[in-house]
Amino acid sequence: MPNRINYEKEMEKTLDALAAAGEKPKLLLHACCAPCSSATLERLAGHFDLTILYYNPNIYPPEEYHRRESELERFVKDAGYAGVAVIELPYEPQEFYDAVKGLEEEPERGARCTVCYRLRLERAAQYAAKHGFPWFTTTLSISPVKDPVRLNTIGMELAKQYGLHYLQSEFRKKDGYKRSLVLSAEYGLYRQDYCGCEFSKRARGV
Repeated sequence: MPNRINYEKEMEKTLDALAAAGEKPKLLLHACCAPCSSATLERLAGHFDLTILYYNPNIYPPEEYHRRESELERFVKDAGYAGVAVIELPYEPQEFYDAVKGLEEEPERGARCTVCYRLRLERAAQYAAKHGFPWFTTTLSISPVKDPVRLNTIGMELAKQYGLHYLQSEFRKKDGYKRSLVLSAEYGLYRQDYCGCEFSKRARGV
């Protein structure tokens, strides 16, 4: 079995190459919530011209979806990321339910999650290609419960499909996740207690 790619090292190589070339390209950052965005933004802001894309039709119920989006907007403002826009795509939960049809009883971190990763990353890739972002990535790899192999594999496949660059990452490394906890406390961010979808909420009993 081949060794797993060190996505943190791959990202460092990319960031070093951009710095050496004096480049700061546009990057579309798919974001799921404020806590996961906090340390990710801190890590990337010096290397890219960032725009955040909030596209998460998986989040249930609607009140939860809107709460996470508003917290993201608040964090970006309060943390002083004046040049970072937050783009919110229409909230259409049926897109998620259609995508995961037949996988409703899958366990957390199973095949349903893979489909959800692809749904959100593909919409980010489509938006990036349409609006002139040569790079895209997601905050999801900062979470200790998300699979970086699946995320980065899907991201690289979509980058090839849409003619983009995907920033490989494992933002939880180098204490990235711990840093997100610190920043969440510093800014008083709402930290959700389940991933987002109806099925994860049920699995957690919340």
